[in-house]
Amino acid sequence: VLTPYYSEETVYSKNDLEVENEDGVSIIYYLQKIYPDEWINFMERLDCKKDSEIWEKDENILQLRHWALLRGQTLSLTVRGMMYYRRAIKLKAFLDMENEQEIVDGYKAVTAPSEEDKKSQKSLYASLEAVADMKFTYVATCQNYGNQKCSGDRHATEILNLMVNNPSLRVAYIDEVEEREGGKVQKVYYSVLIKAVGNLDQEIFRIKLPGPAKIGEGKPENQNHAIIFTRGEALQTIDMNQDNYLEEAFKMRNLLEEFNEDHGVRRPTILGVREHIFTSSVSSLAWFMSNQETSFVTIGQRVLARPLKNACKIYKATFKGFNSTLRRGNITHHEYIQCGKGRDVGLNQISLFEAKVSCGNGEQTLSRDIYRLGHRLDFFRMLSCYFTTIGFYISSVIVVLTCYAFLYGKLYMSLSGFEAAILKLARRKGDDALKAALASQSLVQLGLIMTLPMFMEIGLERGFRTAIGELIIMQLQLAPVSFTFSLGTKLHYFGRTVLHGGAKYRATGRGFVVRHEKFAENYRMYSRSHFVKGIELTILLICYKIYGSATPDSASYALLSWSMWFMVCSFLFSPFLFNPSGFEWKKIVEDWDDWQKWISNRGGIGVPSNKSWESWWNEEQEHLQHTGFLGRICEIILDMRFFVYQYGIVYHLNVARGDKSILVYALSWIVIVAVMVILKIVSMGRKQFSADFQLMFRLLKLFLFIGAIVALSLMFTLLSLTVGDIFASLLAFLPTAWAVIQIGQACRPFLKGFGMWGSVKALARGYEYLKGVVIFAPVAILAWFPFVSEFQTRLLFNQAFSRVLQIQRILIGGKKNK
Repeated sequence: VLTPYYSEETVYSKNDLEVENEDGVSIIYYLQKIYPDEWINFMERLDCKKDSEIWEKDENILQLRHWALLRGQTLSLTVRGMMYYRRAIKLKAFLDMENEQEIVDGYKAVTAPSEEDKKSQKSLYASLEAVADMKFTYVATCQNYGNQKCSGDRHATEILNLMVNNPSLRVAYIDEVEEREGGKVQKVYYSVLIKAVGNLDQEIFRIKLPGPAKIGEGKPENQNHAIIFTRGEALQTIDMNQDNYLEEAFKMRNLLEEFNEDHGVRRPTILGVREHIFTSSVSSLAWFMSNQETSFVTIGQRVLARPLKNACKIYKATFKGFNSTLRRGNITHHEYIQCGKGRDVGLNQISLFEAKVSCGNGEQTLSRDIYRLGHRLDFFRMLSCYFTTIGFYISSVIVVLTCYAFLYGKLYMSLSGFEAAILKLARRKGDDALKAALASQSLVQLGLIMTLPMFMEIGLERGFRTAIGELIIMQLQLAPVSFTFSLGTKLHYFGRTVLHGGAKYRATGRGFVVRHEKFAENYRMYSRSHFVKGIELTILLICYKIYGSATPDSASYALLSWSMWFMVCSFLFSPFLFNPSGFEWKKIVEDWDDWQKWISNRGGIGVPSNKSWESWWNEEQEHLQHTGFLGRICEIILDMRFFVYQYGIVYHLNVARGDKSILVYALSWIVIVAVMVILKIVSMGRKQFSADFQLMFRLLKLFLFIGAIVALSLMFTLLSLTVGDIFASLLAFLPTAWAVIQIGQACRPFLKGFGMWGSVKALARGYEYLKGVVIFAPVAILAWFPFVSEFQTRLLFNQAFSRVLQIQRILIGGKKNK
């Protein structure tokens, strides 16, 4: 068994369990409220009446740390689970090798031998140990163990304790040593395997590497350098957040026999097994993620058995499956055995995971492996390959792009007058089929496509009555909102990777999530992937409501657009709906102050993105700095869709007076240029006069303000400008200016050469501020009502409405007794 490890938690220390976050919640207090029955049983085993008695004895503290780590996602939990293999091997060997007397004495008598049995090579105890050592070895590849040991990091001591307590555990790491070669001191790299002897680590093998092992993201190399230390006929790769169970360990003998059976045309080279998500009880989001993973990975991804592999969605393992299939390998999946799997439990963790996987599938789409598989597989296996790899993400992208195509097509038809002419002819003939056809798109977005496989999987495993009940509860807990939100994540990162590349490993974290995420953090994470798209869809729907001819009444408009508005609300407000204390007024005020400080900070060299808007804005454009010429052209073409608003709306203004000539569109561009010139003058005036000549700068702003008022007055008087025209102009010009910003980012090298990059940056900052206010205002309004916060907390942390709400006490009460 092989497990990669970097620097995650190994064992929770006493301080880790006691330390409180900003909400006054510690890990141990959180676990007490999440698992109340197990905590009571634990107290009974320790013979403690009060919680404070646990901290009085070192032995109790050690037991408490062990109890906590078994309910988290730690390396110790994974090691404990994998060591069940050794225990199962010894028990099976005992049943094969025992005599009558030993059967009477029982297995426990053998596992607790005397000193003579331990020294004797012919004792049953020694034979069981030898069989277990021959058949099972566990290698944890901890690439930073050498550096952690040198620096005195507690993780190194905890890993050593794991080796001492688990004799079959080996640790592989990369050792960096400075050696003198040819009169020069050079850094030399070794791949080292160690084991525990007594209470110390002992080196077993040391292999010199040709250079630094890390050439990419690091995690694949962490596994590759340790493969040479693995022994046996089969290798099982286990992630750091996985677990195992004793009953499943007994089935490993049957699973290994599958390698000797012909599945189809040849024997298998890779066996896939199902996963049991053990973090589904933490929150409603974790429950949604568990059901989605089970239905998609275990059922949907692996039901066709090939070309599949374990951990199908992790793209570093995906290429192993591709490589095996291209080399005439055979990959199968077996449902009778499973491993435990811990999944992300917070929205930000889930989004980072989905972003990582979406980027990986984008890289697969561009890889030569998919190209070769598509050319070498037959038609049916090619469909299987498509569905179980990149097809799911392409389908998700198509679902969202369908909404864009529908709305932009409807908007163009409405603004051009083509829709009105068609409907006029249809009404004259009494034909209502067109309206029914236009409304049919809403059926695609009911969420049934995502829910149906989940419903069938739960029904087959636990009964259809249970499936119906869980389906109803998921709807009440707004599971469709979560699933719709994930579509935006897949669309953004998959599309960006296909256009520009740049997939990378994203650390999601595996801790307990009861911490409130600030508005600035949510804005940084979801601004481009969800908020921009949500606002764009909002403007599209408003424009279609105003200028659409097919919706003369509100009922028809709701029929055509209710699913679109559902997607808009999911994109804009899911990060706050699934954020602990997301609607608590005190948190809202603190978030606003923090966001204003962040967006007003101009940053500079060395300033991280979480401290400065400017640093974050530059990081968001990294994919454009490394893309090719074709990628920039594609980006510009996609951004040109924002010009549709201006092109269509300006001809419907009262100021235009029905003129359809190109001159009206040209005049609208003159207005945009004039506004940008004014903003540039204000920006230059701020730099020139704001420090030493406050009066001059204020006079400049007063002059520009008076000029704007006079211009608007003349337009109201002479050109019949109306208030509606001003609102319509905002709908037309705001997307145009956003397109200018996006195209300017794609043309950054050219704009810097002409000295116009500062203007683009100033305009972008203004847009980010306006966008933040638009998103933050509804959240702040809802936070005024206390029942909204209570309902949101119950919705997020309770799996069923009948359960006693414990998390709310955590968030509002903190820890009362220690």
